[in-house]
Amino acid sequence: MATGQTTARGMDIKLPLGTDAVSILRRVEMLEYVLERAIALPGIRRKIGLDAVIGLVPVAGDVIAGLMGMYLVWEARNLGMSKWQLARMTANVGFDTLLGAIPVAGDLFDFIFRSNSRNLRIIRKHIDKHHPHARIIEAA
Repeated sequence: MATGQTTARGMDIKLPLGTDAVSILRRVEMLEYVLERAIALPGIRRKIGLDAVIGLVPVAGDVIAGLMGMYLVWEARNLGMSKWQLARMTANVGFDTLLGAIPVAGDLFDFIFRSNSRNLRIIRKHIDKHHPHARIIEAA
């Protein structure tokens, strides 16, 4: 195993521990995947993540999911993103957490509104502009 990397238990996933833009992007992408798209629902073409699952626990689940979402904002701060971008990202997480705390309707909202995916797009846009060496070219 390379220096500065760890392997997630039971998975063949390498999580970089560095402070460079590429390492931060990989950590953020992994957390976004786990929070928003890790579980495929049988019968429909929609994936959900840990955010929607733990959001089923009233209030406490949404607070925990919000704290996990705020980790993305913290990593964005480490990238040197502007206060405006950080405020938008915080607003996304706060909006998701507040509306997700409403029983039943909040659970449906968590299924539709993906604050972590929105925040990942903001981070990728910043990285493409300010850290071109970390840019990822995605196939269509």
